[in-house]
Amino acid sequence: MSKDLVVILTALNLEYQAVRRKLDGAQVHRHERGTLFEVGTVRGTSCRVALGLTNKGNHSAAVIAERAIQEFSPVAVLFVGVAGALWDTARLGDVVMATHVYAYHGGTSEDDGLKARPRVWETAHGISQLGSHLARVNDWADDTTGQGRAPQVRFGAIAAGEVVQNSKISAEARWIRQHYNDALAIEMEAAGVAQAGHLNGAPVAIIRGISDRADGTKNSAKDRDRQPRAAANAAAFATRLAVELVREQEQIAMSQADRARTADGLEGRVSNTAHHSTVGIMAGSVKGSSVHVNADPKVAGPADLVAELDALREHLKRHHAEGALDDDTYREALAELGFARRAATDNTPEPSKRATMALKRLRGLIAEFPELVARLAPLVVAAGDLS
Repeated sequence: MSKDLVVILTALNLEYQAVRRKLDGAQVHRHERGTLFEVGTVRGTSCRVALGLTNKGNHSAAVIAERAIQEFSPVAVLFVGVAGALWDTARLGDVVMATHVYAYHGGTSEDDGLKARPRVWETAHGISQLGSHLARVNDWADDTTGQGRAPQVRFGAIAAGEVVQNSKISAEARWIRQHYNDALAIEMEAAGVAQAGHLNGAPVAIIRGISDRADGTKNSAKDRDRQPRAAANAAAFATRLAVELVREQEQIAMSQADRARTADGLEGRVSNTAHHSTVGIMAGSVKGSSVHVNADPKVAGPADLVAELDALREHLKRHHAEGALDDDTYREALAELGFARRAATDNTPEPSKRATMALKRLRGLIAEFPELVARLAPLVVAAGDLS
């Protein structure tokens, strides 16, 4: 899993552009089957986002979501865009984050009518908890000057089907509101993405900005004005959620590294059995009669940092040769290390910041290897101190 990357997918170009405006340094990434993604960094953070366009419909969304999961092994997949509100609970411009998704077109036709047989996918507990926390903190929204009240985040079911719902009085509209009366919003892609995530073991979150009420006003002049704002609100919440998801992974990796160092310290205790005493030493490991000491690197300037980065490269090379690091991770890790090395030689605030961000991205790539994370941690701090 790429510990510092989140996939964000949208169905419409309007929604795609709303997310893309949140990214820096977006570069095109081509899937072998021709699907194009753009990979960039959420502005001011080390969180990478792979952004893709699915087009309308659950089927297309499922295919592109699965390709994205296989290509990037992300922390999570977020589907972001606009939707219609089924009830007045969610106001126009508000953001709805799905607690669960209904594929509402499942059913059986009987003599006395159509009986609902939906499929349902619940949002992963960890993402749901983090989304609720961000909603409580409530500092995710863009400046709403001139846009009226600030948007709020609502949590509830989202219904996903195969047709555009733009009526409150049609037979299908009445049937949906009767059988899915707890759904806050209705759209056309969430079920496909949810199923792709379920089948591939990737956490999924569906995040929608409310642009209309599915009441016959779609494509009106007012709707064309509301859509961009609703898409921008959904993009703002989604990118903030992506940043927090990556930060959470970094904290987990650091905690694992700390535990590994503690375990190494305990294993490195030497007992003086001849004199019935115990000698404590600061060592990375003790094997037989040999003591291996792993002292934190002393970095006094750019030259020292470059030397330590070169030393880290050798450790990456060894892990790759031993089969611990796969080819893709090793290649990406070397790219980030090279970027940090080049930035470190230009001792000004902005390059120093770029070096720090590159090392944080590297930390996400090697998070499963406590020894490498422990060697990298002081270098991240040192890169920041050079500015």
